[in-house]
Amino acid sequence: MVLKYKGIDVFYTDEGKGRAIVLLHGFLENSKMWNEFVTPLSKKNRVITIDLLGHGKTGCLGYIHSMELMAEVVEILLKHLKIRKSIFIGHSMGGYVSLAFAEKHPDNVKGLCLLNSTASADTPEKKLNRDRGIKAVKQNHKTFVRLGVFNLFSPKNQNIFSTEIKSLIKECLSTPLQGIVAALEGMKIREDREVLLHFSPYKKMMIIGKSDPALNYEALISQTQNTDVEIIEFEGGHMGFIENKTECLNTIMHFIENI
Repeated sequence: MVLKYKGIDVFYTDEGKGRAIVLLHGFLENSKMWNEFVTPLSKKNRVITIDLLGHGKTGCLGYIHSMELMAEVVEILLKHLKIRKSIFIGHSMGGYVSLAFAEKHPDNVKGLCLLNSTASADTPEKKLNRDRGIKAVKQNHKTFVRLGVFNLFSPKNQNIFSTEIKSLIKECLSTPLQGIVAALEGMKIREDREVLLHFSPYKKMMIIGKSDPALNYEALISQTQNTDVEIIEFEGGHMGFIENKTECLNTIMHFIENI
């Protein structure tokens, strides 16, 4: 389904009935990443997936897609669907967008699960890597996407999930250059939202890959100290929805059922 917003199409899916679950994909991905999660989750819940700005079938709104701007689009869609309170599950960049939404609309959040994501801002080193990424994608879009996706899996899983990786790369290659650059710029300038892990009233969970090449394990554990955030750890890299699919789905279902 499509919602018109500021002259662009915003693509989303809406399946099932019950409490609202909002699934937000990561960088280079789109709502299709959740395909194998939607069916089981929608048996007892209303499941919403969204193509975030510049990804999938959703258009671009300028040259920087801040996490706040992406969260604004999510807000407009949920108002359109007349959904007031939701449980958010965000993978990587989708987690950053979930946090931006939660900061602005805490009363509209029933639960928040960060899947291979972080509440911290980019480190100076990470910001430099974003800038390098912007240069690289402008020079060779396809190579950037192929290497970027492949390197998010743990070394061991790069062979085990070779078929799934090929399929994911094919899907990610549909992400337009402007969408990639705008997301990189937006992630680079995102704010630190660790305070939400400490003082927000809703249920929170963080699913961590022990061999995640994109996120520092110790930093993730550190930001959750002295909080009520539930920590779930899996062997694997940044792509838990593939590398630990069954465990990941079961964990998310358990998280939802206990809210």
